[in-house]
Amino acid sequence: MRFRYKLEGRDTSWQEPGTRRQASYSDLRPGNYKFRVIASNNDGVRNEAGASLDFSIAPTWYQTNWFRILCIVFGVFIVWVIYRLRVRQIAKSIGARFDERLAERTRMARDLHDTFLQTIQGSKLVADDALEPSTDPVRMRRAMEQLSLWLGRAMQEGRAALNSLRTATTQGNDLADTLRSVTEDGLIPSPMTVTFSVIGDAKEIHPIVRDEVHRIGYEAIRNACTHSGASRLEVELGYADDLVLRVSDDGTGIDSAIADKGRIGHLGLQGMRERAARIGAKLTLRSSTSTGTEIKLVVPGDIIFRKMPVRRSHPR
Repeated sequence: MRFRYKLEGRDTSWQEPGTRRQASYSDLRPGNYKFRVIASNNDGVRNEAGASLDFSIAPTWYQTNWFRILCIVFGVFIVWVIYRLRVRQIAKSIGARFDERLAERTRMARDLHDTFLQTIQGSKLVADDALEPSTDPVRMRRAMEQLSLWLGRAMQEGRAALNSLRTATTQGNDLADTLRSVTEDGLIPSPMTVTFSVIGDAKEIHPIVRDEVHRIGYEAIRNACTHSGASRLEVELGYADDLVLRVSDDGTGIDSAIADKGRIGHLGLQGMRERAARIGAKLTLRSSTSTGTEIKLVVPGDIIFRKMPVRRSHPR
């Protein structure tokens, strides 16, 4: 007896197994099937009706429609997350560039105020002094020479500002010298007595931090000379575990509202606080009508002092 079979839903034609009485399939997908078998005798006469068996194969969990839908939803979610991360990355990059540009503009405005505008203000004071009625030609010439000097300095500082202030205000480890020169620039009121002192041994200072300290000290000294009406000004620079700069006067003091928020249209105190925050320093301001004003800046030594390399000696 010979057999012929066909699995409807999978086979496209009849299979000829001969006398084998078994059929095996290993690649059936989920669905409904019908297995049909016909046989023939020794004379080759077939039973065309044959026999049939209907059966179905249930899908596994990863072959179900809900799993396919879940995969599609998950894929869309992943694409959305990637898109959002990309948008956030672009926004962060744009924000960083904006913050950098804003910080640069703020720095330039602060430096223009601390240098160029202060020099222009000094030039105006000299010019006002020269405009006072006088018959002394020597005094007039001295005033004009001082005005020429200050205008030349204004040109240099303006050119430096236009070059994005790339060069530090102080060169070398000369913080004490540059601060002392501020008290000797010719704009100190004649009734004011200036005392400058350095405590401790000078140390090597990071140039960027040194520049910020110089600008803070410059602004504090100029404010005391211009607005305090004091008769005595003390500038103290201390080298210890930390760097301490103290500028004090015995003037009329600063109004509490101005001390907190600064004077409208002026960036002096605000610029000093911004510079101190930039280098991780602590800036304190104490002022009263009876004792005057004291501005104290403390810069941590780990930030401002450079660590010199240790030289090891080798035996000969």
